[in-house]
Amino acid sequence: MKLNQNNYYGRGANKIWFSVSQYKDFMKCEAAALARIRGEYNPPPTRAMLVGSFVDAWAEGTLDAFKRENPAIFTRKSELKAEFRKADEIIGRIKADPLFMQFLSGEKQKILTFEMFGVPWKIKMDSFSEGICITDLKVVQNFRNLPLWRYDLQGAVYQKGAEICGYGQLPFYLTVATKERVPNLDIFQIPQATLDMALREIGANIEHFADVKRGIVEPEYCGVCDYCKNVKQARIRNYNELLEG
Repeated sequence: MKLNQNNYYGRGANKIWFSVSQYKDFMKCEAAALARIRGEYNPPPTRAMLVGSFVDAWAEGTLDAFKRENPAIFTRKSELKAEFRKADEIIGRIKADPLFMQFLSGEKQKILTFEMFGVPWKIKMDSFSEGICITDLKVVQNFRNLPLWRYDLQGAVYQKGAEICGYGQLPFYLTVATKERVPNLDIFQIPQATLDMALREIGANIEHFADVKRGIVEPEYCGVCDYCKNVKQARIRNYNELLEG
């Protein structure tokens, strides 16, 4: 199977290859991650995810198609809803910043596949500047919460994947725009020591996740995500559990 822009996110590709998002799914809840791979659990995208996808679509030159495929972003008067007008404002802010645009000027949505830690991986990079850097575009609520999303894991896989594919070890940058009342922009380089630590973390976990994905090991249920709540059966509990902590 050869990956392209049309089948990259398909179920067939997700069964074969690990991706950063799939790895993060396993970190959150193994049972939910496995159900998504099997097509048994398909949570709809959140409004925040759609806003990010709106800006991503602009960056890759597919915004018109995104608008056609997502009529829910419009009001009954065929005007963009408030959060997507904000996304338009963010795009305008990005376009007016020369340095930000420079970091987004590489090859768009470059796909690579490779083997790492004994399992197949796939990546799709927002902006790939061969011999210079890898850049990923993010739209977030604010800068303070950026580390909570573990983009160091993404940077580690992208960097190592490009290296395995013969492009050398390239620095990894996040071009970040915020959804604040006045959008903020900055470019964050994730230090090499942080990327190395994230890669070691992936190496320590991936064998178990791969065994779960192959059906060799039963998945663990986190017990708190939407998938776990949906499939659980009621049980008798002690009321005082709710008072603890």
